[in-house]
Amino acid sequence: MEFTSVLFYVFSAILICAAFRVITARNPVHAALFLVLSFFSAAALWMLLQAEFLAIVLVLVYVGAVMVLFLFVVMMLDINMDKIREGFWGNFPLAATVGVVIVLEMSMVLLRGFWTPVSNLPAKVETINNTKVLGLLIYTHYVYAFEIAAAILLLGIVAAVALTLRKRKDTKHFDPALAVKVKSKDRVRIVKMQAESTRTKADASADTSSTTDANKEGK
Repeated sequence: MEFTSVLFYVFSAILICAAFRVITARNPVHAALFLVLSFFSAAALWMLLQAEFLAIVLVLVYVGAVMVLFLFVVMMLDINMDKIREGFWGNFPLAATVGVVIVLEMSMVLLRGFWTPVSNLPAKVETINNTKVLGLLIYTHYVYAFEIAAAILLLGIVAAVALTLRKRKDTKHFDPALAVKVKSKDRVRIVKMQAESTRTKADASADTSSTTDANKEGK
């Protein structure tokens, strides 16, 4: 057995164990960390299949952005896991049936791939970068699907902003323009007036007496 095959089975076993722990871990933070481990294992499998671009995208997008955000949300929210797990065993038969069907379908596809002999690829394919080929496919054959996906994502962003900024009765709104607006009565006015001495008569008499005492001591 080649070393690449050994790595494939090792990362596959780690991926399966991590995915199983995602759905069985009681702590949501631990489940999120196991999901990160499963993403890394899947990225390693992509690297073994010489799909470097997909592996990097999986790590950067899912692990670096989505899972970090999900982990922060889970850590900040006080989630009651007991209420969430109340209907676990009630839905377990349906979930197990769907899981078995998915495993059978994937097994049929994989076994068919193992049984079918792979034809020798032309030498020209080995010299082409898979990232370049993926870009050519996306922007030529699948350009309409790519644009539709971009439009759907843009629509989702606009909808999220609209739902966030909608006015509710139980929320307080702050208008920055109204806050920084200067009213006429609050403006500073420069008024000409005569200078007034702030010294009182008591201070003046005290200064006079101190001057007199100083003169007497000098004599």
